[in-house]
Amino acid sequence: MRVLVVTAVAAEADSVVTGLTPHPDAPGPEPRTLPGGYLITRRDLPGAAFDVVVAGVGPAAAAAGTATALALADYSLVVSAGIGGGFAPAAPVGSLVVADAIVAADLGAETPEGFLDVQALGFGRSVHLPPAELAARAAEATGALLAPVLTVSTVTGTAGRAAALAARHPLAGAEAMEGFGVAEAAAAHGLPVLEVRAVSNAVGPRDRAAWRIGDALAALADGLRVLGPVLANWGERHEHR
Repeated sequence: MRVLVVTAVAAEADSVVTGLTPHPDAPGPEPRTLPGGYLITRRDLPGAAFDVVVAGVGPAAAAAGTATALALADYSLVVSAGIGGGFAPAAPVGSLVVADAIVAADLGAETPEGFLDVQALGFGRSVHLPPAELAARAAEATGALLAPVLTVSTVTGTAGRAAALAARHPLAGAEAMEGFGVAEAAAAHGLPVLEVRAVSNAVGPRDRAAWRIGDALAALADGLRVLGPVLANWGERHEHR
C-alpha cells in the first residue's frame, strides 16, 4: 500500500515524518522536489510506504500539490495532516481530531437569508466523507475526537465568526485550511481520503499568545506514530478485496 500524506508547511511535514520513523536512530529522510516546487519525503513502514508532501497553505494550494503528487505515482489512500483550530470544549489544545466529514465551510454565498454552501447553490459538493471504518479506527487508535473538520479560506479570529460556524456545523471538531482541497484532488483520482488535525488553538478570538503550535506538532507526531500501522493494516485488508 502506498499512502500520500499532504501537509501545508514544512514543520507539519517534519512532525509527520518523525511519527512515521520506526526508530529514533533511523537515517534521516531525503526530500526531493516535484514539479511545481513541492517537496516530498518517503518513509516506509511494514505493509505501507508513505510519501509526505508539503503542498502549501489553503485549499487551492492543497488541491494543486495533491493533484501533482497523485499524477506522478499510484496511491491507495490520501491523508490531509496538520495542525488547526479546535472547537471548545470538545477539542482542546493538544488534542487530535479525525474527520468523519471534510467540509468546505466558507465556500458559497452570503444571502439575506443566511449562508448557502456551494452544494446548495447547485455548483458541486461541499462535503467529502472519509471511509467510515477507517476514520473510526484511526480515532480510536489515537484517542482522537471523531468529528467533522471544516475547511476555511480565512482562519476564524472573532467570536462572531466562531459562533456562526458552530451554528451551521454544531458537531464540528476543528477547522483548518487544506482538507477539502486535498479531498477534491483525491476524489478526482477515485481515491479515499482521511483528515487528521492536531489542535494548536481554540476557534474564536485571535490570540496568538495562547496558541500552542509546538504542543500541536508534538501531538501530530505522536498521532502519526500510532496511525501509520493502522493505515497499513486497513490498506492490506481492503486492497485484497
